[in-house]
Amino acid sequence: MITKIGLEGQWRLRLDPEKTGNEGSPFDDTITLPGTTSHAGKGPANEEALAGSLTDSFKFEGYAWFSREVDITAEQAGWNAMLYLERTRITTVWIDGEEIGTRNSLCTPHVYKLGKLLTEGKHRVTIRVDNTSYPTKGGHMTSADTQTNWNGITGRLELQFAGDAYLDDVQVYPDAVNRTFTVRAKVAGVPQGTLSVTATAASREHAGVRFGDASISVEESFAVSGSELEVTYALGADAQLWSDASPKLYELKLRLVSDGGALLDERNIVAGLRDFRADGDKFTINGAKTFLRGKHDGLIFPLTGYAPTTLEEWLRILGISKSYGINHYRFHTCCPPEAAFEAADMLGIYMEPELPFWGTITEEGDEKHNEAEQQYLIREGFEILRSFGNHPSFVMMSLGNELWGSKSRIAEIMRGYKAYDSRPLYTQGSNNFQFVPVILEEDDFYCGVRFSRDRLFRGSYAMCDAPLGHIQTDKPSTMKDYDEQIVPSGLGGDGGTDGGGELQIQYGTEAITVKAEAASELIPSIPVVSHEIGQFGMYPNYAEIEKYDGPLKARNFELFRERLELKGMGHLADKFFQSSGKLAVECYKEELEAAFRTRQLAGFQLLDLQDFSGQGTALVGVLDAFMDSKGLVEPEEWRTYCSDAVLLARFESYVWVSGDTFRASAELVWFRPEALGAVEAQWELLLSGEVIAEGGLSAAAEEGSPYVDLGAFEAVLPSLDAASQLELRLWIEGTDVRKSYALWVFPHVDSGSELGGLHVFDELTDEAASLLEKGENVVLFAKPDALAASIEGTYCTDFWNYPMFRSISESMNKPVPVGTMGLLIDNEHPALQGFPSDTYSTFPWWSIVSRSRSLVLDDLPRELSPIVATIDNVERNHKLGLLFECRALHGKLLICGAEAGGLAETPEGRQLLRSIAGYAKSDAFQPATEVELSALQGLFRA
Repeated sequence: MITKIGLEGQWRLRLDPEKTGNEGSPFDDTITLPGTTSHAGKGPANEEALAGSLTDSFKFEGYAWFSREVDITAEQAGWNAMLYLERTRITTVWIDGEEIGTRNSLCTPHVYKLGKLLTEGKHRVTIRVDNTSYPTKGGHMTSADTQTNWNGITGRLELQFAGDAYLDDVQVYPDAVNRTFTVRAKVAGVPQGTLSVTATAASREHAGVRFGDASISVEESFAVSGSELEVTYALGADAQLWSDASPKLYELKLRLVSDGGALLDERNIVAGLRDFRADGDKFTINGAKTFLRGKHDGLIFPLTGYAPTTLEEWLRILGISKSYGINHYRFHTCCPPEAAFEAADMLGIYMEPELPFWGTITEEGDEKHNEAEQQYLIREGFEILRSFGNHPSFVMMSLGNELWGSKSRIAEIMRGYKAYDSRPLYTQGSNNFQFVPVILEEDDFYCGVRFSRDRLFRGSYAMCDAPLGHIQTDKPSTMKDYDEQIVPSGLGGDGGTDGGGELQIQYGTEAITVKAEAASELIPSIPVVSHEIGQFGMYPNYAEIEKYDGPLKARNFELFRERLELKGMGHLADKFFQSSGKLAVECYKEELEAAFRTRQLAGFQLLDLQDFSGQGTALVGVLDAFMDSKGLVEPEEWRTYCSDAVLLARFESYVWVSGDTFRASAELVWFRPEALGAVEAQWELLLSGEVIAEGGLSAAAEEGSPYVDLGAFEAVLPSLDAASQLELRLWIEGTDVRKSYALWVFPHVDSGSELGGLHVFDELTDEAASLLEKGENVVLFAKPDALAASIEGTYCTDFWNYPMFRSISESMNKPVPVGTMGLLIDNEHPALQGFPSDTYSTFPWWSIVSRSRSLVLDDLPRELSPIVATIDNVERNHKLGLLFECRALHGKLLICGAEAGGLAETPEGRQLLRSIAGYAKSDAFQPATEVELSALQGLFRA
């Protein structure tokens, strides 16, 4: 039986940044373990202020030496001892000055088998931790962008004692069809004996919620002989299965007994009966189709700088994600601690750890081949499988992120893992080979973003990976899906490259050149998961700064806030955050709905539900880095487009004209375990809260299909004299399944009649200046080629973040991103009286913004406040105006960054022209800010 001595508590500490010390050197400090040197505030303070990530205020790299004495009792002496370090870096261990060995796993516990070295009495344990000499870069296991390159020991820290006979490397293989667990283990020191197995309900409680609660089974005994055992334990036909919807757990109690009846060892393992499989274009759980609603995770923990190892904390984290409809986690180049898998077991989360690698897999003889690194990574994968494979939540495994190199070597590595452990499904990596993807015979599923240059199945992209996605370029609608991109009805011979050769690609925060073979057309026959979807950036919430009261400091936020204040816009910070965030939520809604509309897709992996602290500071989450809500969207609303049951409407446009016939169709995506028969849905169209049209839809669900076409519906829109917002609602009675969409209806406005009686120009001419000198009112709808200081108009918020992709695009000689983050609208200003708006970008602004440029107003008086401002990114930080007013000379000037002719092409544009014109003709046109004519002329080309 295993007994333990916990080694938590005070240890002596010596920091050795030059790595020159030895085990016998004196110690000059103390530290409490488990923990890290940074979290304990050890070492010199770091005065850096990083803009691209959080700053570790006690960053330390080098050797950290830890030492303490431990008392071994007479009962423990002579037993087989093991030193167990749950999570750390590269360790070397000494016992009483004798070096025991070195371990270097980044993802799994370090276990030192000490044999019977520990005799009765005091012994000195010394551990050296090195966070500099890694066999591989380590991905997000060591990245300053995520959990930091910390030094220390976290989680369980203990001495374990076993007798001469004990179980080792116990692995449990579930068979949901036959309701059995097969147990395989190594047996130390017992030529003969008996293994008894009992399965009981592994119910646990947390915060008043009961988890598990499976049925109870009987005890079975099996004869044991030799150094290995394999037994199959039957739970019976009534045994309950594990899934995301019903995570039933069993606690297997294994008792190793000698022929004489002595208890030699006892192990308790929590397991779940489940079969997670790839079946055609979908995943199945216990034979039923399921859909992965995933999120990316890079182990971001801003209060500590390292991943937690407590069940309570992981239940909190995964529970928050579950409340937003998430049932899947992909760990980007990292593997979480044991407690994460335990929490996922309890909550029903499908977990996908990934090898800590983001690079190129090569073969011997290739340039820059590093066999030692490759062998290390292969071993790391086997250790991950050994350490965490018993968890029912561990259903998938990836070889790394955006890998390049030898396909045959990647396939060989996968074959090795699959031969060793059949429990998870495997993929070659996440978004491997990017523009020239390949599906390998060994792949159980495929994770990527495109099958060729134009066969995209994600809604947004960086400029360096153009073409951009439909959310960034297309007129907003709810018609888009990716079925044709995944399985084309007719192939046009696009191989995805220009015949192979070298290809320049984005790689992390840089650009590299790789060798690319010409790809043949890929028609997947395995499940396809869309990689890192979303990435819709938003402005910082500077109120978060005070939350960083651990070793990591948000000096990047402080720097961004200082830049904004220097531009005289500090008072707008919260409005920038709110408006950019609301637009990002709308973009995420379309991104998620497009995935659910795609019937050839097996799931998605968001980037992200939460903010990403590094790589330029990517604030892409509706939750902040602490997993706290930003207040932009409630989880109940988010689940209407991210859940196991999603109701969808398809229609061509969000913008309509008075008297039009609104036409739409509805469909239901249903991945709940309850079988569907006849489905009945209701719909209604509301104006100012009053129902103006309604109806019912019904259809019979096809057996085995999660998709139900509910049919078409239509409504004649009312004749309106004013622009109005409608709401389309759909729901299924008796369920929580619902959906709502905002629609806009504009009255008929004759083109060309809006601006009559005004002095209208498309650039600041001498004639316009003369009119201002005379005290006249002038309206200027700027033509793009006349503007000198301006930014291209784009509706969608920035992808990931501007600093990172601006730098990458420049290094690749490609166009840089636009980099803006939507509009901040003074929706109570009389210039917009006839154009009802929210304070942020909504769909009627799409055609307007797409035909515009925003003027850079940095050199104009600080007090000038645009009526419609464009929110710039934190690096460039321009004051941008799409619509603004001022006094110049003796007259009044209203400037719009869009041409009148372009606006007149759409009903919403004509309505905006009408509203602006009405204001310019009214007594309300009284701009407060005086601007020198020369400053205004600087906005235009000479």
